[in-house]
Amino acid sequence: MTTLHVMTRSAAAAGLVLLAGCAVGPDYRRPALPAMDYLPAPVAAAMRDERQVVEAEVPAQWWTLFHSKALDELVRDALARSPSVAAAQAALRQASEMRRAQQAAFFPSVDASYSAARQKIATPLASPLASSAYVFNLSTAQLNVSYAPDLFGLNRRQVESLRSQEQAQRWNVEATYLTLSANLVVAAITEASLQAQADATERQAALQSDVLARFRQLQRLGENSELEVAQQEAQLASLQAALPGLRKQLAQQRDLVKALAGLPPGAAGVPELRLDDLTLPDPLPLTLPSTLVEHRPDVLVAEADLESASADIGVAVANRLPQVTLGVNSWGSSAASLSGLFGPGTAFWTLAGSATQTLVDGGALRHKEAAARAAYDQAEATYRATVINAFQNVADALQAVQADAEAERATRHSLDIAEHTLQVSRRQLDLGDVSAVAVIQVEQAHQQALVAAVQARAQRLSDAAAMLQALGGGWWNRASGDPAPARAAAD
Repeated sequence: MTTLHVMTRSAAAAGLVLLAGCAVGPDYRRPALPAMDYLPAPVAAAMRDERQVVEAEVPAQWWTLFHSKALDELVRDALARSPSVAAAQAALRQASEMRRAQQAAFFPSVDASYSAARQKIATPLASPLASSAYVFNLSTAQLNVSYAPDLFGLNRRQVESLRSQEQAQRWNVEATYLTLSANLVVAAITEASLQAQADATERQAALQSDVLARFRQLQRLGENSELEVAQQEAQLASLQAALPGLRKQLAQQRDLVKALAGLPPGAAGVPELRLDDLTLPDPLPLTLPSTLVEHRPDVLVAEADLESASADIGVAVANRLPQVTLGVNSWGSSAASLSGLFGPGTAFWTLAGSATQTLVDGGALRHKEAAARAAYDQAEATYRATVINAFQNVADALQAVQADAEAERATRHSLDIAEHTLQVSRRQLDLGDVSAVAVIQVEQAHQQALVAAVQARAQRLSDAAAMLQALGGGWWNRASGDPAPARAAAD
């Protein structure tokens, strides 16, 4: 029987053993979760009746719901150059390569070697070549083949664990993508809000300067007291003191926007948003509660970790069972010259197999299995907590959206009243019924109402972005032609 036939039969036998094997340990099943909703039914029904939310899918590029070209450009460029996205993609590639490396254990390991030597033996010893030559050359070419049949699924469970870790990294890429876009949208909204507040405060300060000038003029005419002038001076000083703080916040917020966009603070070309450029998504899309666990990247990461922990139990169980290795330990040729290799009578080979079973290890393998089961219990608890936290995030966001709508309505009503009062006071000024000081004070109240409206509007926009983030960001609706961060990592 030739060596090739022996190797073929050995490989076939190993394949049959592999097919007959089974993977020990539990097969993963998603834990059963209780039925959950975002909000109590009456609250949810009221929000739907008021058209604050509507059951619909969140688009993959959810920030486009704000209908701002500047915001679209800002987010698109940031996702393309963000170091955090690049780092997450690199981690995914690493996990993918680790999984592929482990899959290599399903196949035989083959290595080849060649050695050449020149030797001299002592005269009393017989020549190893039986040629009476005591100085000779020896060339050896050798092939080693080894194979470990996966009898109890050790390697299959290891690959399963690594595949789950790879999937966790895939969801981490989506989570990084979502977190960066959401943080950038909220930061841009906050910057626009601070800019609007700074502009309104500057107008208030300018109006207060006019009021103070009028009060001083009236004081010289004996119609105002020194106390009244001092009160107006204090009001102006308060407004002027607020401006540096607003400008500082605005500058720091601008730096934050640039950092999130992957740029240093001194970089130029980052678009600046105005609050009037943003349109509130009305109504907001709301996915069904039953699909949240399928959409939230953090929940999917937790589930992938749980599946990996389940596979690790199988690894620990398989490590307690016999380990079998089959193969051709050596097959080759040895000759006195390179040209004589593989000639008649120069071949050698060894077929071997081994089985190893741990008998006494002080309980180490048993405790490792117990540790793997405890790790699974921990991962399951973490998964359940992550699901609950996800529903809490959406519920909090919905409550915020509802409160923001009421707050904006109130501030809008207050601003409408202030605008009407201002119009009336200006008509009365034209008729000589009120003083210019009274009109300026009405203008100040109007500016204060405008600042409150700006803050309420910005808060509502920010909470809308937070809700879209809490729902998972709509990555599952990404079209095949859209740039996918995980796909980019694979490419």
